[in-house]
Amino acid sequence: MKFRSAEEQDIAALHALIESAYRGESARRGWTHEADLLGGQRTDAEALRAVIDDADQVIRIAEQKGIVHGCVQLSRVDETTAYLGLLTVEPSLQASGLGKQLLARSEDYVRETWRCQAMEMTVIKQRAELIAYYERRGYVRTGEYRPFPHGDPRFGLPKTDQLEFAVLRKEI
Repeated sequence: MKFRSAEEQDIAALHALIESAYRGESARRGWTHEADLLGGQRTDAEALRAVIDDADQVIRIAEQKGIVHGCVQLSRVDETTAYLGLLTVEPSLQASGLGKQLLARSEDYVRETWRCQAMEMTVIKQRAELIAYYERRGYVRTGEYRPFPHGDPRFGLPKTDQLEFAVLRKEI
């Protein structure tokens, strides 16, 4: 598996991968989907392009033989902290260790490239199995919760009004 930063020509493949892993029936092949909580899109090409064009953000890709199998979005929050989001693994490869590799390489990337000392993320609080996954990798619930952006179609169509983000953090 090769790991690198996404470029403009990767947007179509990234979009297809992310949608297949987070939404709809294809997502149900894996264990980390949001299909029971959210419908609609997870992201769009414009949002991915904006991340790629932003000097304080990057999408890291895991690919093999030119096929994108995973990705993660990293954002510089401040001088010491980065934000991790959109950790995505092709549904049929979930539970293969690729997510764990993407997570570890992301931590290395922000520590080495941006000199960050901590990583934060938000996870929908109803996704207990995903929160447990991150806790097994050293992330800790901060006790902070952030509102889900209900009504913003860029985040999908909620199937419940109870969605909220739990904030997790890890010193790296």
